[in-house]
Amino acid sequence: MPDGVNTDELPKGWAWAALGELAADEPYAITDGPFGSNLKSEHYTESGPRVLRLQNIGDGLFRDEYAHISEQHFQSLKKHEARSGDLVIAALGETLPRACIVPDWVGPAIVKADCIRFKANAAILCPRFLCFALNSDPVRRRTATIIHGVGRPRLNQSEIKSVQIPIAPLAEQRRIVAKVEELFSDLDAGVAALTRVRANLKRYRASVLRAAVEGRLTADWRAAHPDAEPASALLARVLADRRAKWETDQLAKFAAADKNPPKGWQAKYAEPAAPDTATLPPLPEGWGVASLDQLATVITSGSRDWSQYYGAGSGTFLMAQNVRPGRLDLSFRQAVNPPENDRDRIRSQVAADDLLITIVGANTGDVCRVPEELPEHYVCQSVTLIRLVTPAYSRYLEAYLTSAENGQKQFKRYIYGAGRPHLSFDQLRMTAVYLPPLAEQERIVSEVEERLSVASAVERQVVADLARAGRLRQAILKRAFAGALVPQDPTDEPASALLERLRASRAEAAPSARKPKRGSAPPADGVS
Repeated sequence: MPDGVNTDELPKGWAWAALGELAADEPYAITDGPFGSNLKSEHYTESGPRVLRLQNIGDGLFRDEYAHISEQHFQSLKKHEARSGDLVIAALGETLPRACIVPDWVGPAIVKADCIRFKANAAILCPRFLCFALNSDPVRRRTATIIHGVGRPRLNQSEIKSVQIPIAPLAEQRRIVAKVEELFSDLDAGVAALTRVRANLKRYRASVLRAAVEGRLTADWRAAHPDAEPASALLARVLADRRAKWETDQLAKFAAADKNPPKGWQAKYAEPAAPDTATLPPLPEGWGVASLDQLATVITSGSRDWSQYYGAGSGTFLMAQNVRPGRLDLSFRQAVNPPENDRDRIRSQVAADDLLITIVGANTGDVCRVPEELPEHYVCQSVTLIRLVTPAYSRYLEAYLTSAENGQKQFKRYIYGAGRPHLSFDQLRMTAVYLPPLAEQERIVSEVEERLSVASAVERQVVADLARAGRLRQAILKRAFAGALVPQDPTDEPASALLERLRASRAEAAPSARKPKRGSAPPADGVS
């Protein structure tokens, strides 16, 4: 009995055992993956035997993520082999322990570092029972006391061998496995249906945005308002305001420097980039095309040198992970306290109705607007800030740039950089925007917000139901390991008897293992 374990917690006929005791009596029954130079990135190939990594180990589910090595290299690492029916256990990650069964269709495979391959002793343990136990909350709570690693929770192989497992009689294990799989099958069907709903909501959002920014959503409105001011007049006014704003800013700079404007200073105004119209379809009557540069007074990004100011202060450095499609996510906060006299402080500080676009990294091209005034919020170098000539257009532009078949399609065409995607300022400046009349923009925004608010409400319910399904899964496991899921049979051989027989058998074999006969091969070590 391990210290601190209360036998009263176990159903009658059950017993506690360390995971290491439950391994098969064969060499390398418990093994982790090769470390260091034995398996490096250059060893990976396009095809061949599989390498099972942390990405493959779901919560009782094998995830079909691919990595391969050559047949020759596989043969040199056979002691790390994982076969059909073996357990693979994650030794690193937020949720530990986490385990799944290797499916029979995986074929030849080895485990990678931070993954443990475990072969169960069939005389005492059903592998699927063990898999359910390792993924259950009761076992995870007990294991939490031995998990270590700041920021990267992990278990080493010795610690995994010491994990305490509640063992039922073997026949009861099989009954529990059958019942759990039956209940999980029903849950999985429900989760699959919810997942389909979520996918359909994503397609619905995309279709709403596309219909909105291509004019189909407001076709009836246009027919009812034939005299609406055309976009050409709107764009002319925006361009005039853009230039007037530049001239005002220049005059303010001359005044601050106590200088008179030089002769011909207005000629230094840089005309905005023209829109890229190479792939634009015909537009509705009264619409036009503008570039982001024509609609903006500022297109910039944040400072590269503020890391020394991180971690303190009332300011917030908006990172790429804060920019989500159509939504500014402030759940993550990088505190920053830049000096008052830093010119980047003013240049990169956001204002209400600014547009933010990620320009570096995995989510390059994601767009959102700043929904309200956010004092002391600054963009980082991975995020572009676009300040519009007319802030009231920001809601429509957010919808347009978020639309998969419109703004996003252009960004995907522009993105460059193998492994680390980028968008340049020049590409953003020439990005084309379908420009409706102002009154129609307002109608479009209203229609989009109404439809997407309904979709968001449905998705919140779907997310809640998915979370509930996860809780139900754990509730089923809790009942299973409390002995309350299936009837117990008093004629089943108790787990304690199985364990005693196993320990006695290993104790009897131990002397010969310590003193091999001359000329004979050493006996197999069941737990390595």
